[in-house]
Amino acid sequence: MQRSAPRPSRSRTRTRLRMLACAAVPVMIVAAGCSSDSDPDSDSGKDKPAASASKEATKVAPAKFTSLPADPCKAIAAKTTADLVPKAKDKSGSAGKSSDITTRGSCSWNGLDDNGVKGSQYRWLDISFMRYDSEEGIGSGQDRAAEYYKKEVTKARATEGAKGTKATPAAGVGTEATAITYSLSKTGETFGYATVVARSENVVITLTYNGAGYAGAKSPAASDLVKGATKATKEAVAAVPAAAR
Repeated sequence: MQRSAPRPSRSRTRTRLRMLACAAVPVMIVAAGCSSDSDPDSDSGKDKPAASASKEATKVAPAKFTSLPADPCKAIAAKTTADLVPKAKDKSGSAGKSSDITTRGSCSWNGLDDNGVKGSQYRWLDISFMRYDSEEGIGSGQDRAAEYYKKEVTKARATEGAKGTKATPAAGVGTEATAITYSLSKTGETFGYATVVARSENVVITLTYNGAGYAGAKSPAASDLVKGATKATKEAVAAVPAAAR
């Protein structure tokens, strides 16, 4: 009699099926992982360039100057202030108050050269510094200073009560500069004014020089005021990089 091949038991069959299922799992996982990494349209592949571009767009150029003269009154040479304001009440100047001397500062001089019946001369000199830092989302220090520079020029040109206002470029003073001249009547006299607004990278300097003659003395000529104001502004501009070294 011919014998048939023995059939595997049910337990042995179930064991083989479990082994085959376990062996197939790692293959499926590996295949799925490779498929995801190689997909050019995956979300992770799209986000990386956009994120990188966004980060680059927020970068701004660093500000050139990180500080201002510690004493703004010394930004102009003592000889220069003595020439511009001969009889200053305080020859060393009067510094303005500032909550942060690395960001802003100011100083002023004034005095009356009294010659009695021969006439007297009054002079007043004022200088202010404003420095801007570079900030992401706002702009570079240079761009921010350029905006403030324009506002200061506009402000000087729009002085209330001013007559004969003229604005001309001041060559050789910082990155850019403008000289504004005008006359202004007050205390019964006509005062001559010269304001020089200069920008040196991320720092803006505004210098105003004015004067008047009393008791029959002539007021200073606009050309003399501009010459003196420009000289003092150049010295102030030169004092900024010295403070940043």
